[in-house]
Amino acid sequence: MSIDQRFPLNDRALRDRAVRAAQGLLPFDLLLVNGLIADMATGEIREADVGCVGPLIASVHPRGSRDDAATVIDLGGRILLPGLIDTHMHVESSMLTPRRYAETVLPQGTTTVCWDPHELGNVAGIAGLRWAVDALRDLPLRALVLAPSCVPSAPGLERAGAAFGSEELEEILSWPEVAGVAEVMDMRGVLARSPLMAGIVQAGLDSGKLVCGHARSLTGGALQGFAAAGISSDHEITSGDDLLEKLRAGFAIELRGSHDYLLPEAVAALASLPRWPQTLTLCTDDVFPDDLVARGGMIDLIRRLVRYGMPALEAFRAATLNAAQRIGRADLGLIAPGRRADFLAVGSLDALEVAEVFVSGALVAQDGALVAPLPEADPPGLRDTMRLGLLSPTDFVLRAPGPTARLRTVSQPRFTRWGEIEAAVVDGAVVLPEEACWMAVVHRHGLAEPVPVMGVLEGWGRWRGALATTVAHDSHNLCVFGRGEKDMALAANALIAAGGGMAVASGGVVRALLPLPVAGLISDAPAAEVAAQFSALRAATDGIAEWLPPYRVFKAVVGASLACNAGPHVTDLGVADGSTGEVRATLVD
Repeated sequence: MSIDQRFPLNDRALRDRAVRAAQGLLPFDLLLVNGLIADMATGEIREADVGCVGPLIASVHPRGSRDDAATVIDLGGRILLPGLIDTHMHVESSMLTPRRYAETVLPQGTTTVCWDPHELGNVAGIAGLRWAVDALRDLPLRALVLAPSCVPSAPGLERAGAAFGSEELEEILSWPEVAGVAEVMDMRGVLARSPLMAGIVQAGLDSGKLVCGHARSLTGGALQGFAAAGISSDHEITSGDDLLEKLRAGFAIELRGSHDYLLPEAVAALASLPRWPQTLTLCTDDVFPDDLVARGGMIDLIRRLVRYGMPALEAFRAATLNAAQRIGRADLGLIAPGRRADFLAVGSLDALEVAEVFVSGALVAQDGALVAPLPEADPPGLRDTMRLGLLSPTDFVLRAPGPTARLRTVSQPRFTRWGEIEAAVVDGAVVLPEEACWMAVVHRHGLAEPVPVMGVLEGWGRWRGALATTVAHDSHNLCVFGRGEKDMALAANALIAAGGGMAVASGGVVRALLPLPVAGLISDAPAAEVAAQFSALRAATDGIAEWLPPYRVFKAVVGASLACNAGPHVTDLGVADGSTGEVRATLVD
């Protein structure tokens, strides 16, 4: 059962007790005293005590006016805020199971997440989504699951492990745990009114549930058309002007923390408005395990926004009341009678150190740790997803007639462009110039021959080895970056043997391996262990690649095959352009 099923608010007996307790006719179950309330409705921080009956807030009343409760907790002057709501995220990006993820974010004050499990959907189809829903049972973290709209994200430009149409979406949307349609990523299909995407969006509209968006680089008429299709949110902000245009187009903005370099510009744009928009929410989108453990998810995003100039209460309002209104949960986002008793307590709005976290009226975390371990779970399934045999170094050689070859390239890591270079051909094999590197994509889902597609990347610096990953948005095929066919095969084969994950090889040696045997995306190990393995892998990658923030960063590798975005991207079908629908070969005829 979910946390809301275990603790329903609209039980008549519960409401009877709450009404009586509010009037002093019955004692509270829980009374929080000597604290300050951050009121998201009025913007006040005021003295008040909070009385709860079961999962329900029964009363917010003057400090010291009541002392009748089964349990009294003295907040010692700390500020009580509503539980944080993450309006768009992927548990898979943490590389943790939902249980391990909950263990990590609950002590940070996140009590509700809107999970788009499209990574699992792209690997394992409906079975992957069933696994996601089942893995959430009996956790104190509230997770609203969304139905993946883009499996794959760019039909015709890539192959995933499954394909969803309107029939699949209608089935998934009928599940009670599902709150809507997840980010609609096939922007070209939406704007062209392709039967596939029109049917998927219509299924969401007919369900009466959320229809969420991915409007990367859309502007003008294209942005207006995307909204007119019935899509109501976006997190793909590229600039301050882009943010304002999307707000003015009526989108609910899920301002994400995974692109930190954009946040100062976003805060400045928001501050230029006459008022802070009530359609502004916050999300983490993708957070790697080392960052999640060391700095946090939503609470870290709020700290950064405050550091960049956003008033703390506005940041919290975006993460609580605004978010609750966006997702249609009138029981969340506000500390007031009749609402659900989800809180976090902080010592001040400067340091934002989380002292206590309550979910549905129960203390679940204190001083950065859970007060009690979460229920044990069975070993997760979805382990047989590397459906290909071992590869040889010759599989990573691009053949061409000599003595030179013209190659199409993917130029620059972000906002990609088409390019061309000339390369030498030695003994029939293309030899890249030093400033270019290979990106090989191998279908791993067993629906096509696992023959590497060889693409060429420019603007990624000089590589001295290979990085292989099965975390590769959004089809999650096996991707191998770098130079040297022996190292590329070595890194790829390490992942095939491990059931997926990430591996670094150089000089004929595997330097680091992060096994992710659940769907090639997730580990069931404790968060600290996964974070340490991931940190070691990042460090090993630093030794073979030249990074140049903000675009040429480690995170860029997991999105390098995201074919729904504008510009060329290497997929298992070739070099595909999400804005035109073209698929080209690397060799120029």
